[in-house]
Amino acid sequence: MKWKTKFTELIKKYKHAWVFSYILVYMPWFLYLEKHVTTHYYVIQTRLDEYIPFIEYFIVPYLLWFVFIAVAFLYFFFTDVPAFYKMAKFMFTGMTVFLIIASIFPNGQDLRPVVFERDNIFVDMVRMLYRADTCTNVFPSLHVFNSLSVCVAVYESKGLKKHRAVCVGAYVLAALIIMATMFLKQHSILDVLGAFFMAYVIYQFVYAPEKKKIPGYAKQKQTLLSNNQPAQR
Repeated sequence: MKWKTKFTELIKKYKHAWVFSYILVYMPWFLYLEKHVTTHYYVIQTRLDEYIPFIEYFIVPYLLWFVFIAVAFLYFFFTDVPAFYKMAKFMFTGMTVFLIIASIFPNGQDLRPVVFERDNIFVDMVRMLYRADTCTNVFPSLHVFNSLSVCVAVYESKGLKKHRAVCVGAYVLAALIIMATMFLKQHSILDVLGAFFMAYVIYQFVYAPEKKKIPGYAKQKQTLLSNNQPAQR
């Protein structure tokens, strides 16, 4: 009977694990798009992308993205349930918007190099990445958006404010991941800008409303705006 009691307690304690069931919606939808959006798509890239060099070493931070997202989810899952829910809401909303965009606006890019100038282990890893991941369904970049989601969650976390090194480390890694999407020719500048814009918009619905409820927040905001206004003559 003891193990039943412990199991029940664990279910109650970690009942917020239901959030992970979103993967049952996301993965089939995403895999369907990956299979069917292969040739006929809108090319999302600019001339500026042609000036960004291919640097295979960025495969390291690019792949660290998977660890970055997993660690962030696990940290908030076990330490701060409200923050966990907010990050999940923020991230999964953006991922759903991405799926909708890819469904009604098939997109891709043609930036990947056909021939590599160098041959090393990092280039081999990039080749493996290219084989596993298509060059379609790129706008907005989920690598960028999800990295921003973690950064926002870290920034808004009261518990992590005490650990400056952790916060700075998260921001630096996120910056490297965002750069990697362009230096590996996985995404264009437009994909990155789209991810930033989507993160800004979703922030207004997930985090901003609660901030407005904080006592004195409206007054502080008004004071800040007044101080920034030019003096009238």
